[in-house]
Amino acid sequence: MTRILPKVLKAGDKLGMIGPSGSFRDDSLVDKSAAALEALDFTVVVGDSCRHKYGYLASPDELRASDINAFFADSSIDGIICMKGGYGTPRILDKLDYGLIRANPKVFAGYSDITGLHLAFARHARFPSFHSPMGISLADEAFDSFSMAAFKRCLMSREPLGRLEPPTRPDRKPGQAPKTLVPGKASGRLTGGNLSLVAALEGTAYSLEPEGAIVFLEDVNEEPYRIDRMLTQLRLAGVFERCKGIILGDFKDCLAEDPGRSLTLEQIFMDVIAPAGKPCLYGFAAGHSLPTHSLPFGVEAMLDSELGLIEITEPALS
Repeated sequence: MTRILPKVLKAGDKLGMIGPSGSFRDDSLVDKSAAALEALDFTVVVGDSCRHKYGYLASPDELRASDINAFFADSSIDGIICMKGGYGTPRILDKLDYGLIRANPKVFAGYSDITGLHLAFARHARFPSFHSPMGISLADEAFDSFSMAAFKRCLMSREPLGRLEPPTRPDRKPGQAPKTLVPGKASGRLTGGNLSLVAALEGTAYSLEPEGAIVFLEDVNEEPYRIDRMLTQLRLAGVFERCKGIILGDFKDCLAEDPGRSLTLEQIFMDVIAPAGKPCLYGFAAGHSLPTHSLPFGVEAMLDSELGLIEITEPALS
């Protein structure tokens, strides 16, 4: 399948903001999210999926799917930014027009539950997509300058991102570097996202393709035993044997209710991932963390886990 890169975003471009996942408790955040994107000199079209709450979903399945299809079909829309995560993308994966999407590649950005769409596009559309902050992220007063610069560089540059350095701290010194779980070097296509979604889609037509890949995983608010269960599912499916390397991002608030009866995350990683022998880093600043890197999925990356080095070596945008 011939791959066509999305066009780089630039000031003045028109973005479609969609609600493919969960609903807001505070409806005013829809307009605040759009305003945060407009502050970056984009024109924003707010999709109907952002404003028709259906319980814990941003809107009913048909509306969330139709917004995605419509914004990809609309040649005036230069890129698509998700409003927020939560839960909902698995419900619409079989309602998308992948032929239409594949024929109209454009920037598609989001993280967390948006992983379902990243994995589906990787299999059925075959152009890069972007694991990045979303509308609600940019509207958060805590959103920091490092994360903003990383977001803009990822979506607004034709050049490969190159080496991904540890975030700078407020005192301008480097932040904590990722740690080595399994030493080694690997190169491959970057893929992955939120562990809960990767595990949930295993065995479906939208599952992660680990062959020749550097697999990135992160999660939030999960007890260690649940992280164990999901990683073990991937281990039993052969994901860690079949991939080239693994990057473990931020696992924010993945704390044990009863620490005395729990393994640590590092113990789980050593038990479940390390035996495959693939180069692996953990503690990389991407996911639900702040500051956070933005990542292009579907392009070549180089991992040197002994040196703590991650480098994006291929452009994701034309």
